[in-house]
Amino acid sequence: MSAGADFPRPYTTVDVAIFSVRDDALQVLLVQRPSDAGEPFPGQWALPGGYVDVTRDDSLLDCARRKLREKTAVASPYLEQLGSWGNATRDPRGWSATHVYFALLPSDDLALAKGANAADVAWFEVEAVLKKRPRLAFDHHELLQAAVERLRSKVEYTSLPAFLLPEPFTLPQLQHMYEIVLGRAVDKSGFRTRMLAADFLEEVGVVESDSNRPPMGYRLKDREKAVFFPRTFSPRG
Repeated sequence: MSAGADFPRPYTTVDVAIFSVRDDALQVLLVQRPSDAGEPFPGQWALPGGYVDVTRDDSLLDCARRKLREKTAVASPYLEQLGSWGNATRDPRGWSATHVYFALLPSDDLALAKGANAADVAWFEVEAVLKKRPRLAFDHHELLQAAVERLRSKVEYTSLPAFLLPEPFTLPQLQHMYEIVLGRAVDKSGFRTRMLAADFLEEVGVVESDSNRPPMGYRLKDREKAVFFPRTFSPRG
């Protein structure tokens, strides 16, 4: 008998906090749990996720990508591991461990799918959910809080907001995305210089605009890796 064979195994899941900016607000994708008798937290909303499938998932990242693709039809967006949570009480069915990721998606052309084990799927404003409107199943409020804190912390010194924009985008649109995610204005002076000096954008030509001087459009050189800046953003007074 192999070592550890006598020990019960915990439930192993992956959950994904999927963020997008819609209607000028940071939003998160939630799925509604089925109302079937015997299901924990029936009818409540939760982060999308599910059990690791050892026949299809070669890694936790593969599982996260599969869950993301099932819910949004997107194959390879920005995806980052947030951390792991596990204990004997987070799932009433037994000892459970979940490995949490967060994803950043542009809002254009997202086709949502609720999946076989969900009653519904919808976008919710992050600020409302953090105030427990709606109240989330399991410990998903804690998971979402951690994901938002990680995202906003990293936005202070990385190129992450660019992953929320459809391409091509302009530098004013990029600055606006930073301000939405951070929940505050940033100092416009030096923003253009910082973005271009970081060498993560490439020009794609001018884009249509009502301005007399059409702005330059940009796209990311690498849509799977964020760029780090040497200092954080200064708030605008």
